[in-house]
Parts: sequence; C-alpha cells; structure tokens
Amino acid sequence: MLTKLTARLEQGAVIVAGTNGKTTTTRMIADVFELVPWRVVHNRSGSNLVRGVIAAFVQRASLTGCPGGEIAVIEADEAALPELVRRVRPRIILLNNLFRDQLDRYGELDTIGKTWRGVLKDLDAGTTVIVNGDDPALVAISDSLAAKRVCFGLDETTHRLDVLPHAADAAVCRVCGADLAYHALYVSHLGDWYCPNCGRKRPELTYTGSNIQLYGVESLALDISEGEGHSHHLTVGVPGLYNAYNALAAASVAREVGVPWELIGQAFDAFRSAFGRIERVQYKGRDLTLALVKNPTGFNEVLRMLTAETGGLALPTMIAINDLDADGRDVSWLWDVDFELLARGKGDLYTTGLRGPDMANRLKYAGVALDRIHSLPNELPAGLDAFVEAVPEGYAAYILPSYTAMLALRKTLADRGAVDAFWEQ
Repeated sequence: MLTKLTARLEQGAVIVAGTNGKTTTTRMIADVFELVPWRVVHNRSGSNLVRGVIAAFVQRASLTGCPGGEIAVIEADEAALPELVRRVRPRIILLNNLFRDQLDRYGELDTIGKTWRGVLKDLDAGTTVIVNGDDPALVAISDSLAAKRVCFGLDETTHRLDVLPHAADAAVCRVCGADLAYHALYVSHLGDWYCPNCGRKRPELTYTGSNIQLYGVESLALDISEGEGHSHHLTVGVPGLYNAYNALAAASVAREVGVPWELIGQAFDAFRSAFGRIERVQYKGRDLTLALVKNPTGFNEVLRMLTAETGGLALPTMIAINDLDADGRDVSWLWDVDFELLARGKGDLYTTGLRGPDMANRLKYAGVALDRIHSLPNELPAGLDAFVEAVPEGYAAYILPSYTAMLALRKTLADRGAVDAFWEQ
C-alpha cells in the first residue's frame, strides 16, 4: 500500500533521517511546501517507524487510492530508514546528522552507517541525496553513489567550539583511520574537517550557512548562499545553533525541488517549534520552556544555548529522565553530557522521572552545589507540580525531559488545558 500510494504522488516524496532534528526539519520542509501551494502528506506527529508513515498516508488517502497530496515529507527513524527507502522510492533523501543515541537499540554509529550505506548504494540517478557535509560519517557513507549527492554545511566565524566535546563521535578519518582536524568546529564532530594524514576533507558545499545570529531561546537568523550565488538572509522562529543546521537542511531540500527563496523565507519566519522542542508554555502564571534532550550531543547543545548569555544557568530548571524503550534503557549516556556547564550560575536544578535520582547524582559529580540540587517525586505529574510550586509566579523556568518524559509531561499539561495534544499541533 505504501509503495502504491507514494508512486502516485505528483511531486514525489522526501525522506528525512538523522539522529537529531528530524521532527523540526520535516515540519520546516512541509511548511515551505504548503506555501507553494502543495498538499503535503506528512507524519507530523513524529511517529517515524514504517507503521507511523503508513498511518499518515491512510489518514489522507481516498478509498479509490488517491494519496491525498502532491508531495510527501516523511520523517524516518534511523532503524526504519532502509525499509522506508525501499518501499517509498523517494525523490530526495535528506541525511541531517549521525550521533550516538540509544546504543542498546541502534548500536554504535558504524552499525547505522553500514545499514544506511547498504540502501544508498542501490539508488539510481533519479534520487537526490542531500547530506550534511560537516558530518564526516555521512560523507563517508554517501561517497561514490549512482544517485546525485548535494552537500550543505556552515561557514561560520562566531559560533565555534575550541575543542571536540567529550561526547563527540566520528572524529577519525574513514579512509586511513587518523584523527581528523578542523578548520572550524561547530556542534559535536560537525565542522569544516580534514584529515592531515591522507588529505581527505569536507566536500564542496552547494548550500552554505553563515552569519548566524542567535537570540536566546526565541529565534535565530542566518545567511544561506547557493553555490556561487548571492546569499539570502532568513529569520527562523526557533533558537540554537543546531536549529541553524535544521534550517539550512530544510532550505536545501526546498531549493532542490525548485521552491523560490521568497517562499522559504516566509515559511521560516512564521515557523515555531514542534511540540517539546523549545516549546513555550504558560502554566499557572509561569513561563515554562520545554526542550527535549535525548542524547549527549543534543543535551550539550541545549545546555550551550541556556548558558550562552550569562556563562551559567540563570533560571530554575527541571530535568526529567526516563529509561523506557523509546528513551533507551541504558542511561549511562548522562555521563557523556557536559553538565559541568551547570556548575556556574545561580539557577536551581530539580530532578524527576524514573531515573531522577541518577540525574541528581550526575549533577553532584558535575560540581553543582548541593544546595542547588533538589530531588522531586519520580512520578512526573507530582514532579511537575512540585517544580511549578517552587518557581515564583510570574517567573520563567526550563524543563528538560527525555522523550517519554516529554510526552508524559505534555499529556499532563494537555489534560489541564495548558497545551494542545501533540497530534493537534
């Protein structure tokens, strides 16, 4: 059914895969396409296994087999990507990044990389593979394809890392095994990389992001240039350097299907975060910001964003960690997160969730003063209530939940009328 319905899409299908940013990036792409205007089939709720994609098509399809749209934007789970590619035969595949995540489910990066490489090598010239050229792992698995490869990346002077973070992956050359070096390093192992041993380097970029301006937890702006052409200044209603990558990826997809820059700019300017991804919630007189954290690289970037302005944590923050199947049962990844950033600043830290005590212990070893660490009830509704009670009315605060903790907290907030259910957004 999925193969038949996607074959009837006049403009084909776009599949988006990567460890971080899939939901945000696919929503950006879908919003751009809707301005064309195209009717878009999109698994917008983030249900990104094969069954979730089928459900999205079933919701839109007619009884006579019309797919209900001209184009599809499909978010793909890392493990589901090969089957989705085989069944959908997409026009475009976007590979956003590849970070360590849920090792008990996915395995190491090489495991995912080899699986993705296996399906990419079977593509023909009718498919375009858009790759984050700043990720050496993605470049390696997309080399020498029959499909057309297009690369995007950053050329940014302000927002750089001095050294590879502890949680960085893929920092060795995939040809000779030597340690990679960087002309510029931006997020984890993403940057303008090269191998000082064999000369391998970041490929030529078709789409380049630069002049990035970050506006706290509100928004960002950047310039995007296409080839040798002039740059286009865009504002995006989501914050953080990692969302600059997401915006650059979405713009690359839009341009490859011929969408004018003017429409891309309009869609980005109106864009707001997906549920739980830097989502602002007014609740009981408090201004809460929810930021999903599900692996070391993503968590580090959220902490980097929250501490960038003052050099430390300024606002009260609740961290909610679960270890259910969708989170990954192994929470040892918390020790790869740079919580030492939180040792500076005066914002109190509150922990809840099934692994709340583990989180409190990690903060202690990160050097956070004990009088700033507060353990809340592990049950999320009770933990939320205790946290909100601790935040003075009229104040702002952050909530950093793992995936299932985010869904549970949003359900509690939805039941109490503070937010819409995620499938309604």
